[in-house]
Amino acid sequence: MSMNRDPSYGRLLANRYQLAELVGEGAMGRVYRAKDTVLGGVVVAVKFLSQTLLNQSMRDRFEKEATISALLGEKSNHVVRVKDYGVDENNIPFYVMEYLSGESLSDIIRYQPLTLPRFLTLTRHICLGLESAHQGISFSGELCQIIHRDIKPSNIIVVQDPTVGELAKILDFGIAKLILSSASQTQSFMGTLAYCSPEQMKGQQLDNRSDIYSLGIMMYEMLTTDMPVMPQNSSFGGWYQAHNEFKPEPFKPNVALPIELQNLVMACLAKAREDRPQNVREVLQQLEKLKQIPKASAPTKPSQVKSNPPPVKQSSVNQEPTVKAVSSLTEICLQTAWPKDKPIKKIVFSQILKSPLGEIPVLSVMLDKKDILNRMSSIRYNQFLFLNYPHPMLLWITLLYTKKYGPRWLPCYLDLKSRKGQQLSRALANLGSYRILFFALDYPERCQHVSTSNIDPQNAQMLKKWSDIGQSSKSPGNPQASKEILKQELEKLKPKILLKLEAVETNYSGDFPG
Repeated sequence: MSMNRDPSYGRLLANRYQLAELVGEGAMGRVYRAKDTVLGGVVVAVKFLSQTLLNQSMRDRFEKEATISALLGEKSNHVVRVKDYGVDENNIPFYVMEYLSGESLSDIIRYQPLTLPRFLTLTRHICLGLESAHQGISFSGELCQIIHRDIKPSNIIVVQDPTVGELAKILDFGIAKLILSSASQTQSFMGTLAYCSPEQMKGQQLDNRSDIYSLGIMMYEMLTTDMPVMPQNSSFGGWYQAHNEFKPEPFKPNVALPIELQNLVMACLAKAREDRPQNVREVLQQLEKLKQIPKASAPTKPSQVKSNPPPVKQSSVNQEPTVKAVSSLTEICLQTAWPKDKPIKKIVFSQILKSPLGEIPVLSVMLDKKDILNRMSSIRYNQFLFLNYPHPMLLWITLLYTKKYGPRWLPCYLDLKSRKGQQLSRALANLGSYRILFFALDYPERCQHVSTSNIDPQNAQMLKKWSDIGQSSKSPGNPQASKEILKQELEKLKPKILLKLEAVETNYSGDFPG
């Protein structure tokens, strides 16, 4: 949406704040850059919450939460300051916050992990902000302890401070609680599934140790760019199972991190809250000890670009042997060059990539460099269509989707009478995942980005079945005729698939079950 089309552009809020462009949008609301006309045009950020306040009780609760958030910002330099708050003419509550020119932590770690010194500095700042909130704010004679409920990299902003240098600040304290307490019983879940504690997924009463679990997820991601737990599908049930049952992925042996730090992260990720650090002060004490370790090394940079987290399936891909020459499948993929027998243009093709870690089914796609950057946080969707007659043919559909940039379809046809088609379909079935390799038109010498796409277990079973049918088929038909039929079926399916994905929240990225 361009700012000229946004009806809020230029609007004067509360006879004071003149709204400019929309600078952020998510599940909890929209954020605008604005000018404070009373203070001579000082730039501020205005966040409108998604929850409408329909009665006085809700307004009172909002005023309490907003006041506590403002007091917390005054108490800690590591929490974004709330300067003002109110309710507009449509009963939509808003916060006025300090406008910070910085970078979100999610953007910083998108391409590579943090060095150890930078990790220790930023994590200490985040912990100090959390500790201030957990200790509580006195309001009307009552000590109000604040649980964030949505700690994640996109809620951390890193700014350059003239006094202390790089400074991390936490966004959105109190907002999740406000929306949660104002919502109906059937719509009361708030949080980001990938970072929720087991008790949060269960709907239990939360305390400070829930934030410590989310902090553990984020620390793992800061050090590796991967996630410690991943679901078999992206539904609420899939994430519920992952957080409550799946063991966190251990740090890879080639990642040079102090064992004390690895143990700290894993302790924060304990399923039972009593097994985690019981308060943020314990985490801070461990971080201080890590600063004293002589010549503590930074995490090995696996690449200059971030790959998506590995699939949860316990396949041979996940149980990677230690190979000194090659650290990971991602690195192998990133060393791959565009084949000389393929034209330098926007095409997609499939292949089996042979490596010391086994055979990897991959989709290679060439795009403009800008398009690759735009697709890094896409929702990944895959589906498979099979046609036995007139010729056994498999249509392997991959879709990369973002609301901002729309769909990028990557269809690929596998002839299941051919050796290559059989090899690829069986590899997909056995591994339950595949890699998408992105190449830039102006630099085909090396892969620019790697994503992993997971295959639903039911689809993997069907791939095995179709491979057997294709291998034993006596059909002498024309392969091109089967391709045309499948192509027509894909065109019919596209609107239905897009409807599914358009219903997914704006800030979601990852695999979407087909």
